[in-house]
Amino acid sequence: MTTRNKRKGFSMVELVIVIIILGIIAAIAIPRISSGSKNAGEAALRANLATVRNAIDWYYGEHKMSFPGAKADGLGNAAGSQTAFFNQLTMYSDADGNCSASKDVAFPYGPYIRGSFPSLPVGANSGTNTVTVNASADPLESAAGDGTGWIYSTATGEIIANADETGADGATYDNY
Repeated sequence: MTTRNKRKGFSMVELVIVIIILGIIAAIAIPRISSGSKNAGEAALRANLATVRNAIDWYYGEHKMSFPGAKADGLGNAAGSQTAFFNQLTMYSDADGNCSASKDVAFPYGPYIRGSFPSLPVGANSGTNTVTVNASADPLESAAGDGTGWIYSTATGEIIANADETGADGATYDNY
């Protein structure tokens, strides 16, 4: 009569091979997953910029060639203020930029952005929808340390992301 040793479990060599295979898979998958989330943020940034830039252009065409925020909003918010800029894009307005919450014959234009102003989806100021509004015609530059999401010029209608990090294509987000 012979007795057989029955093997129960894996040998050390088999376990090491499985761990090595899992390590190789992780080394390939993790960079792809992390770059995918970065690409999603960049796509959201491009979409938000396209939406806001189209709204600014549309407003400009209907309001005597005046950009949003360049004039007071008629609700007590001064020209050049973030609130006037937001109101003129998200509320109904007349040709002079005066705003109203409801549409009627006196306020036939807008809103150009429905809901709230979009948040910055990338960079250190991600999640912030505040806007630094200025009247300068100089090219806009990021001031990412100030905590605002966007920088906008009432003189040119230009708006940029207030983020100086670099995207996957090598360009900084404020150049999108």
